[in-house]
Amino acid sequence: MEKQKPIIQLKGLGKQFKTANGTVTALDDINLEINSGEIFGIIGLSGAGKSTLVRCINYLELPTSGTVVFEDVSLAGKSEAVIRKARQSMGMIFQQFNLLAQRNVLQNVCFPMELIGTPKKEARKRAEELLAMVGLEDRMKAYPAQLSGGQKQRVAIARALATNPKVLLCDEATSALDPNTTKQILGLLKQINQELGVTVIVITHEMAVIEAICDRVAIIDQSHIAEVGSVSEIFSNPKTPIGRQLILGDAAKQVRLGTDRQLRIIFDGRESSEPVISNLVLACKVPVNIMHAETRDVGGKAMGQMMIQIPADETEANRVINYLKTTKITFEEVK
Repeated sequence: MEKQKPIIQLKGLGKQFKTANGTVTALDDINLEINSGEIFGIIGLSGAGKSTLVRCINYLELPTSGTVVFEDVSLAGKSEAVIRKARQSMGMIFQQFNLLAQRNVLQNVCFPMELIGTPKKEARKRAEELLAMVGLEDRMKAYPAQLSGGQKQRVAIARALATNPKVLLCDEATSALDPNTTKQILGLLKQINQELGVTVIVITHEMAVIEAICDRVAIIDQSHIAEVGSVSEIFSNPKTPIGRQLILGDAAKQVRLGTDRQLRIIFDGRESSEPVISNLVLACKVPVNIMHAETRDVGGKAMGQMMIQIPADETEANRVINYLKTTKITFEEVK
């Protein structure tokens, strides 16, 4: 398979802020490649540097060191005109929507086209097409105050696409939304990626968001990139403490309830109708306790993870482990 070409490369990217208490390093030596056409996730805890990173990618924040290379052109030291042109190719959506309250939905989507001098008739036609794409063709004359959170984010997505960007930057775009609306918005982002070929960069603190739509993910921790890989690789085998923390979440604390051994079973695409635990219990004839589960059906495939407790008896435990290996079920023992 032909290797995808990077659309964005971050080379030695650093960002420092001067404060009353001295210099704060928000980003330190960030090196990343984001390929054209992929959905790339950047995940980290609050304060890890995620939002600063996304603002450095489109030069809303000027990096202190290193550079962003966009479509083979380094933005370091470039004129404001060159940076503005690159920024027009990067649409951005935010947690708080940032819509103009005094403009209706159609006018909000037209706004970025006004800024670059798109003829009024052409801008209106483009805005109508985009609002149809995000499912809001019947709300064009509504004002932001009349919309739900999910509808506001759909308007924001349409507005971000107005200038035909090649990249869509999503900074905690679903954090203010309920789970059902989050699912719809993530589905819309995936649709945009597939139908328009737009590269999507998702900044989040929620592993479920990454798992739902991303191809690859970078984990950022204390201003550094801790690990990068495909979502299935990172999910199946996180190599760093922060990776384990983000993936296991509270489950790691919840399972410490007894002296028996614990396993984390990873569901990464088996048929969702397969009764994995029932089959295990019947085959091994040992009691298995489900301590924690986060699984879901994605197109008939089981995705997620489950923490189980197996007997402390070595013979019985080995029977379970051998069964999991034989049936090629991905798992790890939780120490």
